[in-house]
Amino acid sequence: MASRTLFMEAPPENIVSEAPMAPTSPPEPLDWPGVITSGDTMSNVLPAGFQPPKLPGQERAEPDDLTALVQALAVPPWKATVESGDTLDVLLSRADMGAQTRAEVALALAVEYDLRRLRPGHRLSVGYRRDGTPSVVTLAVDDGVRIEVTLDGTIAGRTVTPSASTIERAGQLQVNGSIYASLDRAGVPARFAVDLAQILGDTVDFRRDLQGGESLNILWRQTVLPDGSEIGQPLMSYAALDLEDDQLEIVWADEDSGRATVYLNGEILRTVAPPVEGARLSSVFGQRKHPIYGNMRMHTGVDYAAAAGTPIAATAPGRISFIGWRSGYGRVVEIAHGSDTMTRYAHMSAVAKALAVGNRVLAGEVIGEVGETGTATAPNLHYEVRVDGRPIDPLGEKLLASAENLDAADATEILAETRTRFVAALREDT
Repeated sequence: MASRTLFMEAPPENIVSEAPMAPTSPPEPLDWPGVITSGDTMSNVLPAGFQPPKLPGQERAEPDDLTALVQALAVPPWKATVESGDTLDVLLSRADMGAQTRAEVALALAVEYDLRRLRPGHRLSVGYRRDGTPSVVTLAVDDGVRIEVTLDGTIAGRTVTPSASTIERAGQLQVNGSIYASLDRAGVPARFAVDLAQILGDTVDFRRDLQGGESLNILWRQTVLPDGSEIGQPLMSYAALDLEDDQLEIVWADEDSGRATVYLNGEILRTVAPPVEGARLSSVFGQRKHPIYGNMRMHTGVDYAAAAGTPIAATAPGRISFIGWRSGYGRVVEIAHGSDTMTRYAHMSAVAKALAVGNRVLAGEVIGEVGETGTATAPNLHYEVRVDGRPIDPLGEKLLASAENLDAADATEILAETRTRFVAALREDT
């Protein structure tokens, strides 16, 4: 960035001074103190006899307007938000940074962060010294993480990871219209509507059973930074939906696995165990328009959209009955659970090493990775449950437990403790 020079305005040509002007000499450099403390004024901070420059729009300079003087003399930082098509070099050039410096800064940043992951929404800033030369470059990426590069002789970078904490939040609302809109109006993350539909879709017809006015309680966990800003995705811990005669409650496991227990009027109804942690349900069981062939076909399972390579876990204990390739399913692993039930995991990119037909697997044991093999438009897991060879809706029947069934007494205690946490979090939020 070019240094900045202050020029005095010359007097108009039609005005003649009565006395010749004394020759001028360059002003002495200002010896600015390193630290300004509360209560300091210009009279006790600046050298004796110093006259502050008149700021734009001022009739005269206020002798004790230290804040205005600092603002006049300081070089403000340059800031930008990464937009589509931006590159680091283009952004730094907008900050008037030379090509050699830009290259060195990029190299220092690349040591700390993969610049191929630079994407819209990331923020870049450049701080300057008093002489206008850059002193620090900061790249703010996801989850409050910053990569800082200092330009003090040797250019060096470091990653600053903020300390974060997890808090519980609670919301209590009435359902009027869609679940999504009701959550949004109440200030509860609307994305929870997908989780509720996935788990309760077989029990509640959200179009017919909800007449309006139903009570819905939500307890969720959110990661926050010291300044209160939220990072990461919120995760539900508890939900309770009051219907006309029944109360449905869901308690999610604390280990963020997606495993959940559904209660009806305080009694265990079923256990939900998704095979891919944190994955989005992208297609449900039943008739659908095929995404590739375009005609209506029966979809014999459910699809979980996830990044290629995401681990896939067995949803229940069993024995490997098949590993191989099945036409449109692509690479497949099948697990037998007793004599009549089988789960199928399709479109896999890889199968766990040493996994072989006949091996026993435990619930939650990794059996492979998400892929795009067979007839698929994007990386996902196609998950099926078959009973006596007939496909059933994995979300509509009593799902295979991810672990042994909970003891009734333990389940009751877990539900009671979770209700207590909800009440406490709701009181604190209110």
